[in-house]
Amino acid sequence: MASFPSKQSLRSGCLTISLDFEIIWGVLDNPKLEAYKKNLEQVPTVVDRLLRLFEHQEIHATWSTVGLLFLHSEKEFQCGLPSHRPNYTRASLCPYRYVEEKGTLEPRLHFQPNLIRKISETPGQEIGSHTYSHFYCLEDGSSVAAFRDDTKRAVEVASACGCPPRSLVFPRNQCREDFLAVLTDFGIRSYRGNENHWIYEASNKSGQNLFRRALRLTDSYLNLTGHHTFGAEAIGRSAPFNLPASRFLRPYSRRLALLEPLRIRRIKSAMKHAAIHNEVFHLWWHPHNFGSNLEENIDCLQEICAEFEELRRRYGFYSLNMAELTEEIDKGTFLHTQWPETVENL
Repeated sequence: MASFPSKQSLRSGCLTISLDFEIIWGVLDNPKLEAYKKNLEQVPTVVDRLLRLFEHQEIHATWSTVGLLFLHSEKEFQCGLPSHRPNYTRASLCPYRYVEEKGTLEPRLHFQPNLIRKISETPGQEIGSHTYSHFYCLEDGSSVAAFRDDTKRAVEVASACGCPPRSLVFPRNQCREDFLAVLTDFGIRSYRGNENHWIYEASNKSGQNLFRRALRLTDSYLNLTGHHTFGAEAIGRSAPFNLPASRFLRPYSRRLALLEPLRIRRIKSAMKHAAIHNEVFHLWWHPHNFGSNLEENIDCLQEICAEFEELRRRYGFYSLNMAELTEEIDKGTFLHTQWPETVENL
């Protein structure tokens, strides 16, 4: 297996992976939640498979973790309520109201400190933040004060487990400019922004209309909007740095199985573009996306990993989690000139 280049020699493009690790806290408003629990119950198995694959392939990844998953029980939940909490107009988004109505909470769906520890102990894996309560920054009822208290609590519970977060992913990709200053106040130096195209613009649920969703689905198979790789010009001049998404790894669909080669080719093409141009390709998904059709999803990821290995051999393409990529930015060693190879037919 190829070894990584030394830290001093990193000048090539890289693959960054971030996973939105949330289990039930990210889908409380799903009208088909009971049916979807089968996916959620599979998350520990999915995580085990992903960790084995990442360790074998030397893939570094950021696990952006909802802070509530660090807890052990409902009692601990009640003892650590933030002073300011969001007052969402859509009550189904609120985890605090959910707990009040639910009563008993099943640990494997709501709390996973041991699984988080297992992730953190695997080489190359970063525990980032996905906010404490799966906070929706663009929904009616959110506020800077509530987000600040939420971030404070997220850092507290993660730090208590030895995982102070250095990066953050906004739930539902609801990135909000006026909330960014809060991140640096708590030591978070980077976040995952959205792809640079109007169909991926941050919005609340009401802004995610059927037309935009259809275009995003199509873009997963056909190149409608570009590769969305990025270089130094995209990250901003100071922390928190924007490490924008390049592609959502859409889960395998039996209904669209005939289109699988297109979906995988779309990702491979963007990775090669990043490798040749010394840019970053940022792939993301949720572990619970793999809860159905696990073998097919792992097969897809193995094919992506095989492409990564080939690009590493040919171009020095390497793998960094979000915190490691931010370190390269801080050191001034973040990406330089492209490889002298034609980019036609990518």
